[in-house]
Amino acid sequence: MTVVDRFLQYVKFDTQSDELTNLTPSTPGQMEFARHLESELRSMGLSDISLDDNGYLFATLKGNVGREVPTVGFIAHLDTSPDMSGRHVSPRIVQNYDGEDILLNAANNIILSPKDFPELLDYKGQDLIVTDGNTLLGADDKAGVAEIITAVAYLQAHPEIKHGDIRIGFNPDEEIGLGAHKFDVGMFGADWAYTMDGGEIGELEYENFNAAVARITFKGRNVHPGYAKHKMLNSLRVATQYAIMLPRWETPEHTEGYEGFYHLVSIKGDVEETVMTYIIRDHDRDRFERRKKELEHLARKINNEFPGCASIEIKDQYFNMREKIEPVMHIVDTAIKAMENVGVTPKVQPIRGGTDGAQLSFKGLPCPNIFAGGLNFHGRFEFVPIRSMEKATEVIVEIARLVAQ
Repeated sequence: MTVVDRFLQYVKFDTQSDELTNLTPSTPGQMEFARHLESELRSMGLSDISLDDNGYLFATLKGNVGREVPTVGFIAHLDTSPDMSGRHVSPRIVQNYDGEDILLNAANNIILSPKDFPELLDYKGQDLIVTDGNTLLGADDKAGVAEIITAVAYLQAHPEIKHGDIRIGFNPDEEIGLGAHKFDVGMFGADWAYTMDGGEIGELEYENFNAAVARITFKGRNVHPGYAKHKMLNSLRVATQYAIMLPRWETPEHTEGYEGFYHLVSIKGDVEETVMTYIIRDHDRDRFERRKKELEHLARKINNEFPGCASIEIKDQYFNMREKIEPVMHIVDTAIKAMENVGVTPKVQPIRGGTDGAQLSFKGLPCPNIFAGGLNFHGRFEFVPIRSMEKATEVIVEIARLVAQ
Protein backbone atom coordinates (compact mmCIF):
# COMPACT_ATOMS: atom_id res chain seq x y z
CA MET A 1 0.00 0.00 0.00
CA THR A 2 1.40 3.39 -0.99
CA VAL A 3 1.46 6.52 1.14
CA VAL A 4 -1.30 7.92 -1.06
CA ASP A 5 -3.47 4.82 -0.61
CA ARG A 6 -3.14 5.12 3.15
CA PHE A 7 -3.80 8.84 3.19
CA LEU A 8 -6.95 8.57 1.09
CA GLN A 9 -8.18 5.87 3.46
CA TYR A 10 -7.35 7.78 6.62
CA VAL A 11 -9.06 11.05 5.68
CA LYS A 12 -12.38 9.21 5.62
CA PHE A 13 -12.29 9.11 9.43
CA ASP A 14 -13.97 12.10 11.07
CA THR A 15 -11.50 13.02 13.80
CA GLN A 16 -12.22 16.71 14.37
CA SER A 17 -11.31 17.55 17.97
CA ASP A 18 -13.48 19.57 20.35
CA GLU A 19 -12.10 21.62 23.23
CA LEU A 20 -15.48 21.79 24.99
CA THR A 21 -15.97 18.11 25.83
CA ASN A 22 -13.25 17.88 28.50
CA LEU A 23 -12.64 14.29 27.39
CA THR A 24 -9.53 12.52 26.11
CA PRO A 25 -9.78 11.93 23.26
CA SER A 26 -12.16 14.82 22.90
CA THR A 27 -14.22 13.13 20.17
CA PRO A 28 -15.10 9.46 19.54
CA GLY A 29 -13.90 9.50 15.93
CA GLN A 30 -10.31 9.79 17.11
CA MET A 31 -10.56 6.55 19.05
CA GLU A 32 -12.22 4.87 16.07
CA PHE A 33 -9.28 5.94 13.92
CA ALA A 34 -6.78 4.81 16.56
CA ARG A 35 -8.37 1.34 16.68
CA HIS A 36 -8.16 1.11 12.90
CA LEU A 37 -4.47 1.99 13.03
CA GLU A 38 -3.88 -0.45 15.87
CA SER A 39 -5.34 -3.24 13.72
CA GLU A 40 -3.16 -2.19 10.80
CA LEU A 41 -0.01 -2.17 12.92
CA ARG A 42 -0.82 -5.63 14.29
CA SER A 43 -1.32 -6.96 10.78
CA MET A 44 2.14 -5.60 9.92
CA GLY A 45 3.66 -7.59 12.77
CA LEU A 46 4.95 -4.69 14.85
CA SER A 47 5.69 -5.29 18.52
CA ASP A 48 4.98 -3.52 21.81
CA ILE A 49 1.66 -2.24 20.46
CA SER A 50 -0.43 -0.39 23.02
CA LEU A 51 -3.57 1.72 22.78
CA ASP A 52 -4.70 3.29 26.04
CA ASP A 53 -8.11 4.62 27.03
CA ASN A 54 -7.02 8.17 26.16
CA GLY A 55 -6.32 7.30 22.54
CA TYR A 56 -2.51 7.17 22.62
CA LEU A 57 -1.25 4.47 20.26
CA PHE A 58 2.38 3.28 20.45
CA ALA A 59 4.25 0.53 18.58
CA THR A 60 7.79 -0.62 17.83
CA LEU A 61 9.61 -1.74 14.72
CA LYS A 62 12.47 -3.78 16.14
CA GLY A 63 15.98 -2.94 15.02
CA ASN A 64 18.04 -5.19 12.77
CA VAL A 65 21.60 -3.98 13.33
CA GLY A 66 22.57 -6.54 15.98
CA ARG A 67 24.04 -3.90 18.28
CA GLU A 68 22.79 -1.13 20.51
CA VAL A 69 21.87 2.10 18.75
CA PRO A 70 19.60 4.95 19.85
CA THR A 71 15.86 4.44 19.72
CA VAL A 72 14.22 7.08 17.54
CA GLY A 73 10.54 7.97 17.58
CA PHE A 74 8.19 9.33 14.94
CA ILE A 75 4.95 10.96 16.07
CA ALA A 76 1.79 12.27 14.38
CA HIS A 77 -1.61 13.33 15.67
CA LEU A 78 -4.97 11.71 15.02
CA ASP A 79 -7.24 14.74 15.14
CA THR A 80 -8.10 17.43 12.63
CA SER A 81 -8.81 21.06 13.37
CA PRO A 82 -12.13 22.18 14.87
CA ASP A 83 -11.94 25.22 12.56
CA MET A 84 -13.76 23.36 9.78
CA SER A 85 -15.64 20.12 9.31
CA GLY A 86 -13.63 16.96 8.70
CA ARG A 87 -16.72 14.86 8.09
CA HIS A 88 -17.36 13.19 4.74
CA VAL A 89 -14.03 14.34 3.34
CA SER A 90 -14.07 13.72 -0.40
CA PRO A 91 -10.52 14.14 -1.72
CA ARG A 92 -9.62 14.40 -5.38
CA ILE A 93 -6.28 13.99 -7.16
CA VAL A 94 -5.39 16.75 -9.62
CA GLN A 95 -2.85 15.17 -11.92
CA ASN A 96 0.01 17.14 -13.45
CA TYR A 97 -1.20 20.48 -12.07
CA ASP A 98 -1.05 23.06 -14.85
CA GLY A 99 -0.71 26.23 -12.78
CA GLU A 100 -4.28 27.39 -13.39
CA ASP A 101 -7.28 27.73 -11.08
CA ILE A 102 -8.60 24.47 -9.58
CA LEU A 103 -12.39 24.27 -9.37
CA LEU A 104 -13.09 22.55 -6.07
CA ASN A 105 -16.86 22.90 -6.02
CA ALA A 106 -18.87 23.95 -9.07
CA ALA A 107 -22.16 24.30 -7.18
CA ASN A 108 -20.72 26.90 -4.81
CA ASN A 109 -18.06 28.27 -7.16
CA ILE A 110 -15.25 27.43 -4.74
CA ILE A 111 -11.90 27.85 -6.49
CA LEU A 112 -8.36 27.12 -5.33
CA SER A 113 -6.43 29.77 -7.22
CA PRO A 114 -2.74 30.72 -7.40
CA LYS A 115 -3.94 34.32 -7.31
CA ASP A 116 -4.96 33.74 -3.69
CA PHE A 117 -2.44 31.01 -2.90
CA PRO A 118 0.70 31.69 -4.97
CA GLU A 119 2.49 28.74 -3.36
CA LEU A 120 0.45 26.53 -5.68
CA LEU A 121 2.80 27.48 -8.49
CA ASP A 122 5.68 25.82 -6.63
CA TYR A 123 3.98 22.51 -7.41
CA LYS A 124 3.23 23.02 -11.08
CA GLY A 125 3.58 19.71 -12.92
CA GLN A 126 2.98 17.67 -9.75
CA ASP A 127 -0.03 15.63 -8.66
CA LEU A 128 -2.01 17.34 -5.89
CA ILE A 129 -4.67 16.04 -3.52
CA VAL A 130 -7.39 18.64 -2.92
CA THR A 131 -10.78 18.89 -1.19
CA ASP A 132 -14.25 19.15 -2.72
CA GLY A 133 -14.64 22.58 -1.13
CA ASN A 134 -16.97 21.43 1.65
CA THR A 135 -14.44 20.27 4.26
CA LEU A 136 -10.82 20.50 5.18
CA LEU A 137 -8.59 17.76 3.75
CA GLY A 138 -6.90 16.37 6.86
CA ALA A 139 -3.29 16.39 5.68
CA ASP A 140 -2.74 17.97 9.08
CA ASP A 141 -1.90 15.39 10.26
CA LYS A 142 -3.11 12.29 8.47
CA ALA A 143 -0.36 12.85 5.93
CA GLY A 144 2.07 12.43 8.83
CA VAL A 145 0.33 9.25 10.01
CA ALA A 146 0.41 7.79 6.49
CA GLU A 147 4.08 8.70 6.01
CA ILE A 148 5.18 7.08 9.26
CA ILE A 149 3.36 3.81 8.64
CA THR A 150 4.48 3.67 5.01
CA ALA A 151 8.10 4.25 6.05
CA VAL A 152 7.87 1.45 8.61
CA ALA A 153 6.42 -0.88 5.96
CA TYR A 154 9.27 0.05 3.61
CA LEU A 155 11.89 -0.75 6.26
CA GLN A 156 10.21 -4.10 6.85
CA ALA A 157 10.32 -4.86 3.13
CA HIS A 158 13.99 -3.83 2.84
CA PRO A 159 15.96 -5.56 5.60
CA GLU A 160 19.19 -4.51 3.87
CA ILE A 161 18.54 -1.06 5.37
CA LYS A 162 19.96 -1.32 8.87
CA HIS A 163 18.18 0.54 11.65
CA GLY A 164 17.73 0.49 15.40
CA ASP A 165 14.43 0.24 17.24
CA ILE A 166 11.88 2.65 15.80
CA ARG A 167 9.06 3.82 18.06
CA ILE A 168 5.94 5.27 16.51
CA GLY A 169 3.29 7.22 18.37
CA PHE A 170 -0.10 8.59 17.41
CA ASN A 171 -1.85 10.94 19.81
CA PRO A 172 -5.21 12.72 20.00
CA ASP A 173 -6.16 16.37 20.41
CA GLU A 174 -3.10 18.19 19.12
CA GLU A 175 -5.30 20.79 17.46
CA ILE A 176 -6.74 21.89 20.81
CA GLY A 177 -3.33 22.00 22.50
CA LEU A 178 -3.70 18.78 24.50
CA GLY A 179 -1.81 16.28 22.37
CA ALA A 180 1.15 15.91 24.70
CA HIS A 181 -0.68 16.28 28.02
CA LYS A 182 -1.20 12.55 28.60
CA PHE A 183 1.64 11.33 26.41
CA ASP A 184 3.67 8.89 28.53
CA VAL A 185 7.24 9.75 27.54
CA GLY A 186 8.72 7.03 29.76
CA MET A 187 6.53 4.36 28.23
CA PHE A 188 7.30 5.62 24.74
CA GLY A 189 10.94 4.95 25.49
CA ALA A 190 12.68 6.81 22.66
CA ASP A 191 15.94 8.72 23.00
CA TRP A 192 14.49 11.45 20.85
CA ALA A 193 11.69 11.80 18.32
CA TYR A 194 10.35 13.81 15.41
CA THR A 195 6.80 15.00 14.92
CA MET A 196 5.77 14.62 11.28
CA ASP A 197 3.48 17.62 11.47
CA GLY A 198 5.10 20.41 9.49
CA GLY A 199 3.88 22.06 6.32
CA GLU A 200 5.52 22.33 2.92
CA ILE A 201 8.33 20.11 1.74
CA GLY A 202 11.67 20.77 3.43
CA GLU A 203 10.33 22.38 6.59
CA LEU A 204 12.34 21.54 9.70
CA GLU A 205 11.52 23.33 12.92
CA TYR A 206 13.05 23.23 16.35
CA GLU A 207 11.92 26.66 17.57
CA ASN A 208 8.39 27.72 18.41
CA PHE A 209 6.61 30.50 20.23
CA ASN A 210 6.50 30.84 23.97
CA ALA A 211 2.78 31.06 24.56
CA ALA A 212 0.35 32.30 27.17
CA VAL A 213 -3.32 33.23 27.35
CA ALA A 214 -4.59 36.28 29.24
CA ARG A 215 -8.15 36.84 30.40
CA ILE A 216 -8.99 40.39 31.47
CA THR A 217 -12.32 41.04 33.17
CA PHE A 218 -13.74 44.57 33.39
CA LYS A 219 -16.51 45.26 35.90
CA GLY A 220 -18.90 48.07 35.11
CA ARG A 221 -21.90 49.77 36.69
CA ASN A 222 -25.10 50.21 34.76
CA VAL A 223 -27.68 52.93 35.33
CA HIS A 224 -30.26 54.52 33.08
CA PRO A 225 -28.28 56.29 30.31
CA GLY A 226 -30.44 59.38 30.65
CA TYR A 227 -29.28 59.85 34.23
CA ALA A 228 -25.82 58.27 34.04
CA LYS A 229 -23.53 61.26 34.51
CA HIS A 230 -20.84 60.50 37.13
CA LYS A 231 -22.61 57.20 37.88
CA MET A 232 -22.31 54.80 34.95
CA LEU A 233 -19.14 52.81 34.34
CA ASN A 234 -19.41 51.15 30.93
CA SER A 235 -17.20 48.05 30.98
CA LEU A 236 -17.31 47.81 27.18
CA ARG A 237 -15.84 51.27 26.81
CA VAL A 238 -13.14 50.60 29.39
CA ALA A 239 -12.23 47.34 27.63
CA THR A 240 -11.77 49.13 24.31
CA GLN A 241 -9.64 51.74 26.08
CA TYR A 242 -7.43 48.91 27.33
CA ALA A 243 -7.18 47.40 23.85
CA ILE A 244 -5.95 50.59 22.17
CA MET A 245 -3.23 51.00 24.82
CA LEU A 246 -1.41 48.00 23.33
CA PRO A 247 1.09 48.56 20.48
CA ARG A 248 -0.87 48.72 17.24
CA TRP A 249 1.79 47.00 15.13
CA GLU A 250 2.44 44.08 17.49
CA THR A 251 -0.48 42.00 16.21
CA PRO A 252 -0.54 38.88 14.00
CA GLU A 253 -1.44 40.81 10.86
CA HIS A 254 1.68 42.98 11.20
CA THR A 255 4.31 40.43 12.27
CA GLU A 256 6.37 37.61 10.77
CA GLY A 257 9.49 35.51 11.40
CA TYR A 258 10.68 35.92 14.97
CA GLU A 259 8.38 38.84 15.74
CA GLY A 260 5.98 38.31 18.63
CA PHE A 261 2.52 39.71 19.16
CA TYR A 262 -0.56 40.27 21.29
CA HIS A 263 -3.69 38.82 19.71
CA LEU A 264 -7.20 39.69 20.85
CA VAL A 265 -9.14 36.49 20.16
CA SER A 266 -12.45 37.32 21.80
CA ILE A 267 -14.39 40.09 23.51
CA LYS A 268 -17.73 39.42 25.15
CA GLY A 269 -19.70 41.70 27.35
CA ASP A 270 -22.22 44.39 28.14
CA VAL A 271 -22.22 47.51 30.28
CA GLU A 272 -21.97 45.53 33.52
CA GLU A 273 -19.12 43.17 32.58
CA THR A 274 -16.78 42.61 29.65
CA VAL A 275 -14.22 39.82 29.25
CA MET A 276 -11.35 40.05 26.78
CA THR A 277 -9.11 37.12 25.90
CA TYR A 278 -5.65 37.62 24.46
CA ILE A 279 -3.02 35.16 23.39
CA ILE A 280 0.60 36.26 23.88
CA ARG A 281 3.34 34.92 21.63
CA ASP A 282 7.09 35.49 21.37
CA HIS A 283 10.09 33.33 20.47
CA ASP A 284 12.36 35.17 22.90
CA ARG A 285 11.70 34.16 26.51
CA ASP A 286 12.66 37.55 27.98
CA ARG A 287 10.41 39.45 25.58
CA PHE A 288 7.66 36.94 26.29
CA GLU A 289 7.88 37.65 30.01
CA ARG A 290 7.88 41.41 29.33
CA ARG A 291 4.73 41.06 27.25
CA LYS A 292 2.93 39.40 30.15
CA LYS A 293 4.10 42.13 32.50
CA GLU A 294 2.88 44.81 30.07
CA LEU A 295 -0.64 43.38 30.13
CA GLU A 296 -0.57 43.42 33.93
CA HIS A 297 0.79 46.98 33.89
CA LEU A 298 -2.05 48.17 31.66
CA ALA A 299 -4.59 46.55 33.96
CA ARG A 300 -3.10 48.55 36.85
CA LYS A 301 -3.37 51.75 34.80
CA ILE A 302 -7.04 51.05 34.19
CA ASN A 303 -7.55 50.51 37.90
CA ASN A 304 -5.82 53.78 38.71
CA GLU A 305 -8.48 55.54 36.67
CA PHE A 306 -11.37 53.21 37.52
CA PRO A 307 -10.57 51.59 40.91
CA GLY A 308 -11.32 47.88 41.07
CA CYS A 309 -12.56 47.71 37.49
CA ALA A 310 -9.99 45.38 35.89
CA SER A 311 -8.72 41.97 36.95
CA ILE A 312 -6.32 39.84 34.91
CA GLU A 313 -5.40 36.16 34.85
CA ILE A 314 -2.48 34.92 32.74
CA LYS A 315 -1.69 31.25 32.13
CA ASP A 316 1.36 29.89 30.34
CA GLN A 317 0.52 27.39 27.59
CA TYR A 318 3.87 26.18 26.25
CA PHE A 319 7.47 27.30 25.79
CA ASN A 320 10.05 27.46 23.02
CA MET A 321 11.55 24.00 22.61
CA ARG A 322 14.81 25.49 21.31
CA GLU A 323 16.29 25.51 24.81
CA LYS A 324 15.72 21.74 25.02
CA ILE A 325 16.91 20.98 21.48
CA GLU A 326 20.14 23.01 21.44
CA PRO A 327 21.97 20.63 23.84
CA VAL A 328 21.24 17.77 21.41
CA MET A 329 21.56 19.56 18.08
CA HIS A 330 22.81 16.36 16.47
CA ILE A 331 19.16 15.32 16.13
CA VAL A 332 18.51 18.39 13.95
CA ASP A 333 21.72 17.75 12.01
CA THR A 334 20.56 14.19 11.35
CA ALA A 335 17.25 15.40 9.94
CA ILE A 336 19.04 17.95 7.74
CA LYS A 337 21.39 15.27 6.42
CA ALA A 338 18.50 12.89 5.78
CA MET A 339 16.67 15.52 3.73
CA GLU A 340 19.76 16.33 1.71
CA ASN A 341 20.41 12.64 1.06
CA VAL A 342 16.96 12.15 -0.47
CA GLY A 343 17.08 15.32 -2.56
CA VAL A 344 15.09 17.69 -0.34
CA THR A 345 16.37 21.18 0.43
CA PRO A 346 15.98 21.79 4.19
CA LYS A 347 14.10 24.91 5.22
CA VAL A 348 15.02 25.44 8.86
CA GLN A 349 12.65 28.02 10.30
CA PRO A 350 10.81 28.91 13.49
CA ILE A 351 7.24 27.79 14.02
CA ARG A 352 4.90 30.74 14.39
CA GLY A 353 2.71 28.63 16.61
CA GLY A 354 2.99 25.61 18.84
CA THR A 355 3.56 21.91 18.38
CA ASP A 356 3.26 18.73 20.40
CA GLY A 357 7.02 18.55 20.03
CA ALA A 358 7.43 21.62 22.23
CA GLN A 359 5.55 20.10 25.13
CA LEU A 360 7.20 16.72 24.62
CA SER A 361 10.63 18.35 24.62
CA PHE A 362 9.90 19.86 28.03
CA LYS A 363 8.69 16.45 29.23
CA GLY A 364 12.10 14.97 28.41
CA LEU A 365 11.66 13.84 24.80
CA PRO A 366 13.53 16.22 22.44
CA CYS A 367 11.27 16.45 19.42
CA PRO A 368 11.85 18.68 16.36
CA ASN A 369 9.14 18.97 13.72
CA ILE A 370 9.49 17.71 10.13
CA PHE A 371 7.34 18.53 7.11
CA ALA A 372 4.35 16.35 6.31
CA GLY A 373 3.78 18.19 3.03
CA GLY A 374 0.38 19.82 3.33
CA LEU A 375 -0.50 23.48 2.81
CA ASN A 376 -3.40 25.78 3.72
CA PHE A 377 -4.27 23.75 6.81
CA HIS A 378 -7.58 24.05 8.67
CA GLY A 379 -9.79 25.01 5.75
CA ARG A 380 -11.41 24.07 2.46
CA PHE A 381 -8.36 25.19 0.46
CA GLU A 382 -6.03 22.66 2.09
CA PHE A 383 -4.02 20.57 -0.35
CA VAL A 384 -1.03 18.23 -0.33
CA PRO A 385 1.36 17.43 -3.18
CA ILE A 386 1.87 13.69 -3.53
CA ARG A 387 5.59 14.08 -4.11
CA SER A 388 5.92 15.88 -0.78
CA MET A 389 4.34 12.94 1.08
CA GLU A 390 6.61 10.53 -0.75
CA LYS A 391 9.67 12.57 0.16
CA ALA A 392 8.61 12.80 3.82
CA THR A 393 8.40 9.00 3.83
CA GLU A 394 11.90 8.79 2.39
CA VAL A 395 13.20 11.20 5.05
CA ILE A 396 11.90 8.93 7.82
CA VAL A 397 13.61 5.91 6.28
CA GLU A 398 16.85 7.83 5.84
CA ILE A 399 16.84 9.11 9.43
CA ALA A 400 16.49 5.52 10.65
CA ARG A 401 19.44 4.50 8.46
CA LEU A 402 21.65 7.39 9.53
CA VAL A 403 21.03 6.81 13.24
CA ALA A 404 22.06 3.18 12.86
CA GLN A 405 25.32 4.29 11.27
